[in-house]
Amino acid sequence: MSDPGVAVVIEDDADVRNLVAAVLKQSGFTVHLAPNGRTGVDLVRTHDATVVTVDVGLPDIDGYEVLRRIRSSSNCYVVMLTSRGDELDTLTALQSGADDYLTKPFRPRELRARIAAMLRRPRAVPEPVAVSPAAVSVPAPAAAAAPAAPAPAPEPSPVLEHNGLALNTAARTVVVDGRDLPLTRSEFDLLAEMLRSSGAVRTKADLVRVVRGDYYGEDTYISDSDERAIEVHIGNLRRKLDEDPKNPRWLQTVRGVGYRLTPARP
Repeated sequence: MSDPGVAVVIEDDADVRNLVAAVLKQSGFTVHLAPNGRTGVDLVRTHDATVVTVDVGLPDIDGYEVLRRIRSSSNCYVVMLTSRGDELDTLTALQSGADDYLTKPFRPRELRARIAAMLRRPRAVPEPVAVSPAAVSVPAPAAAAAPAAPAPAPEPSPVLEHNGLALNTAARTVVVDGRDLPLTRSEFDLLAEMLRSSGAVRTKADLVRVVRGDYYGEDTYISDSDERAIEVHIGNLRRKLDEDPKNPRWLQTVRGVGYRLTPARP
């Protein structure tokens, strides 16, 4: 199994801190522990963390400020842990750049599955490595020409376009009217799913499964909190897209059901 990298647990409750550390160690991470926010931020920067869990209620600076400082220098995966299930907590965590959140008490299996789902979301594709012509061997001429093989079918384009928006699924970039649009991983995945749906209505439960990954199968219970998180993500997307709520350009609400892509504009 490949090494998943470094994880940092920022949590003032020793019991929770040790539980989260045990879950991450079982998943193969090298784990560093921090009992407060400032120490945690330093550990994230020093060890170039891949995954970070952040308690909202820390003794020195709150978890949202910790997240802001982490995001100033790192694109690591961040899971916020909160003792309250308030919608405001969810909204604040996701708007601040968290990839996911969990309400205490949580099941260790769920934390492990949430982190596994995040790690399956690819980052931007690195630039290709240039190859020196001298390093490329030239085959000798064939004795006789072989029959021409049928041309392979062209691969589908990784770029999805709609009403002035271009989303590249391979590079994980979004451009709107010529400007780059920074999105969180969940926002990107949701927008890509809506573009692929070509105007079909997607329920909130459908979109929960897009964000949560394999952990949420067809028979998995979808809670009100899960659906509220989707509402928050869609709200964040609309804000970043500068959508007109009375005349949306991309995302249209279907009341009581979910969302769909707006019709293409001429």
